[in-house]
Amino acid sequence: MTRSIALMAGLASAAGAAGLTVLVRPGWACRALGLPEAEATAYALRIAGMMLFALGLFLGGFAAVFTLAGGVA
Repeated sequence: MTRSIALMAGLASAAGAAGLTVLVRPGWACRALGLPEAEATAYALRIAGMMLFALGLFLGGFAAVFTLAGGVA
């Protein structure tokens, strides 16, 4: 595995974990970011969490396919 693919896989796991945490527990993110605990804030944080989780899936999928295909960069 090349350094760039390892970096992509690491970033994918970090983004996926952060996104899943924000998606499931938006109250924790509200308190951590110092945001007011309003209904609109929770919706916005859930959307941001899903976008981060999707980024993790996207990057992780590309890293996995590249590795399984035997690509050399």
